[in-house]
Amino acid sequence: MQDLASDNKMARQEHNSKQVDDHRETEDMTEKTSPNKNMKSPQKGSKRLKTAPFKVMLLDSSEYEGECEKHSKGQTLMDMVCEHLNLLEKDYFGLTFADTDSQKNWLDPSKEIKKQMRNSPWLFAFAVKFYPPDPSQLTEDITRYYLCLQLRDDILSGRLPCSFVTHALLGSYTIQAELGDYDQDEHGSDYINDFRFAPNQTRELEERVMELHRSYKGMTPAEAEINFLENAKKLSMYGVDLHHAKDSEGIEIMLGVCANGLLIYRDRLRINRFAWPKILKISYKRSNFYIKIRPGEFEQFESTIGFKLPNHRAAKRLWKVCIEHHTFFRLVSPEPPPKGFLVMGSKFRYSGRTQAQTRQASALIDRPAPHFERSTSKRYLLSRSLDGEFSRPVSSMCENHDSLTHRSFSEQRRLHSPSVDEQETELEPSLEQDEDDKDEDQSQDTELERDHDGNVSPSRKKEIMFLDKSKDVLLKHQASINELKRALREPNSKLMNREKRLSATSPTATPEKKALGGRAAGKDPVNSLSVEGFVQKTVVTSP
Repeated sequence: MQDLASDNKMARQEHNSKQVDDHRETEDMTEKTSPNKNMKSPQKGSKRLKTAPFKVMLLDSSEYEGECEKHSKGQTLMDMVCEHLNLLEKDYFGLTFADTDSQKNWLDPSKEIKKQMRNSPWLFAFAVKFYPPDPSQLTEDITRYYLCLQLRDDILSGRLPCSFVTHALLGSYTIQAELGDYDQDEHGSDYINDFRFAPNQTRELEERVMELHRSYKGMTPAEAEINFLENAKKLSMYGVDLHHAKDSEGIEIMLGVCANGLLIYRDRLRINRFAWPKILKISYKRSNFYIKIRPGEFEQFESTIGFKLPNHRAAKRLWKVCIEHHTFFRLVSPEPPPKGFLVMGSKFRYSGRTQAQTRQASALIDRPAPHFERSTSKRYLLSRSLDGEFSRPVSSMCENHDSLTHRSFSEQRRLHSPSVDEQETELEPSLEQDEDDKDEDQSQDTELERDHDGNVSPSRKKEIMFLDKSKDVLLKHQASINELKRALREPNSKLMNREKRLSATSPTATPEKKALGGRAAGKDPVNSLSVEGFVQKTVVTSP
């Protein structure tokens, strides 16, 4: 009986072990015939590589469409566009897109596109990001051609104001670059009616353009574009990126960022200028933007000046533009982004090549001059802005901007630590030597004044610089000045009678006021210097 029980037990064990072996063999066969869940088959992997369509508006008003992988970085798309344009000197250019507030933003090449774009489909505009101070140092004609297209768009939209003479000169070079030498049989008499090279184009301007164009016999299109750039770079608003803001008194101003530093405009006038060597640190906190200024010749301490932006996104946008311009134009190489988990605030740094590195790379370009066709697509077309919408003239820059808040500016000088909505950046040593920095500081157009409360604020220099205006506006301006002088010199003018009454009735009249009243009573002519001083404070805007 014991032997029988042991035999049955052994038989059951063999049967169980056989079932286990069969189950294992079945699993092995299943693993061989079916893919693992953790392994991606080539077919499924290819389907998961999703692409996104994009459209880029180019400077000649044509469109470039394509698809790129959704996780691509901005540099990938930028390389695709530049390859399509056959452009090697691409560091001066960039891609812009409109955010939810319809504000222009530059695509960050170091970040994924989908993390920057909130709207779909992906719409971009190819534009000049850094305007070279000396366009003659560009190596290839095709680079200068695209810079000319950008400047023509700036002029048409009003972002780059010009006088009548400058409009005529730049327009004549544009016609020469597109049409070549004038030919009576081919062009006729009214051959530029279809071209648009000024916001408010008149018949007088067209006649002047044709007169200049007919004198350019033998000038090649490349030479015409070089002459165009040599004159355009001298304009006061060349390469200035404007941002709406308010000063400490709540007055609307425009902050302009350019290759030389930060500019401040009020009522179309440049009232202050801070060169990069003068600025020690730039920062933003919420919707406030701050710059720390190096002490002047007669000052002992550093000072901080604050500005109010429409919102925190606008403040951060301005902060980024300042960092990029300072790095590109002033540094030899870009600063690497901070590493580590304990880094507070934004890790944003300019990741492209600087102007010094770009010039070195351009000197190594070794290819035949690329062939390209100069576009005439600017005919009949209204200018578009960089965000794809029609642009407004400069005269309306400060209009329709009611979104600016009226919060108190008491936070201007508070200490703060960087966070998502606040960041400060200490500017790196510049490319130029210290002696050049001192010369640039001494040649600045503005100084800093300290008010009664000890706060430092920008002061307007005696010599006020007007933006380029048209010929008609300048004539009206001069006529109003002459009329004002004649009115002030008349013996029975209202101003003279007012001075008489003040000098006669004021019990605490100072000797200076009494002397002034005596001169008025004697009907002496008004001091011409005081008239000029009064006229300088009168801002005449174009109609």
